[in-house]
Amino acid sequence: MAHRDVVVVGASAGGVEALRAVMAGLPRDLPAAVLVVLHMPRSSPSALPAILARVSRLPVRSAVDGEPLRHGRVYVAPVDRHLLVTDHRIRLSRGAAENGHRPAIDPLFRSAAQIFGPRVTGVVLSGSRDDGAAGLEAIARQGGTTIVQQPDDALHGSMPRAALEHVVADHVLPAAEIGPLLAEITKLPAPEAPVPEDPVLSAEVALAALAPLTAEEMSDGPAGYGCPACGGSLFDIPGNPMPRFRCRVGHAWSPESLLDEQAAALESALWMALRALEERAALSQRLADLHGGSPEGVRRARYQALTDESRRSAGTVRELIEEIGAGDGAAAATVR
Repeated sequence: MAHRDVVVVGASAGGVEALRAVMAGLPRDLPAAVLVVLHMPRSSPSALPAILARVSRLPVRSAVDGEPLRHGRVYVAPVDRHLLVTDHRIRLSRGAAENGHRPAIDPLFRSAAQIFGPRVTGVVLSGSRDDGAAGLEAIARQGGTTIVQQPDDALHGSMPRAALEHVVADHVLPAAEIGPLLAEITKLPAPEAPVPEDPVLSAEVALAALAPLTAEEMSDGPAGYGCPACGGSLFDIPGNPMPRFRCRVGHAWSPESLLDEQAAALESALWMALRALEERAALSQRLADLHGGSPEGVRRARYQALTDESRRSAGTVRELIEEIGAGDGAAAATVR
């Protein structure tokens, strides 16, 4: 009889502390494989396996492409690779980033849900934005068990709150209580029912694994937005209770992440506009000064007018940059 022997865990900002608390609560004889994704910068090696090994009774290692899943082990996603499971083996992929991350949480959750269905337990821990919500929803839809860290217990509660907005979680509790709960859940038999077929889920897992597939082939049509990662058109992903978007080559965005990236792109554009206006003002002022003692007063007046206009416009852009920052801060305070 199959048991609930696959545990997938996702964390982001503030997630190291939460992961340490969960790992410390897992028993030495856990009858399950544990796979972990923590969002991390792509530019430096991860010390997460060593950090978790200090508190875990289970062996913790960086995942290796192609190795079989074994009970009683913890596999950590390496830097700059999506961690997936395919045919009871680990698959590391350079597939398109999701919500700006690689590794990302949702690809792991979806691949586990597709392969193992009710045998999977998904855990969403501390983090910003709304990463992990779509993947946890896929686990729930495929009959798996869902656990969310209590938002007030998380250093960053945005990710747990987003998960709870989209999934009726089976368990919501502090990180320190999740390990003992997993010890009990993994002893339970999984339902005998076959894993439901989900063509969209299968397509998204294939995209994460760099299969020759485009998001356009699985979409409900263009969403009308641009992809912050590559500039391509975004398409609506069908069959999901929460709106999600992918560009043709697979970059995926949840609503909160897309809004944040749009804000960053807008601010970048405003800074470029400010730079151009300041350069225009400086050049116009230089030309006005050059014609200051000449009889060509009309030309001097024109250059001075351009200088004044550019400086006024630069002041307006500075105000817009300040307003965008104030709006982001107010929104973050409201979420907290």
